[in-house]
Amino acid sequence: AALAQAHGLQLSGHCAPHAHAHAAAAVPNLRHLEWFHDHVRIENLLFDGALDPSGGAVRPGRAGEPGLGLAIRADVAEQYRVRP
Repeated sequence: AALAQAHGLQLSGHCAPHAHAHAAAAVPNLRHLEWFHDHVRIENLLFDGALDPSGGAVRPGRAGEPGLGLAIRADVAEQYRVRP
């Protein structure tokens, strides 16, 4: 981010927004963080605490919990488990 900023460039986060929303929020030259409908559908299905991009902004860490703020819904995820 610093190297890009030194050259007057912005950064974009691509894919898996929950994996890098916290880091992206700390980058002063962030242009945008891509948010795909399929991620939203899957993350809302499988996790509590998914960020909501409604209105064009997310605020990771708002709840003050450590980590990404996601908690797996084990009861829902179990039905998608692949067994050998």
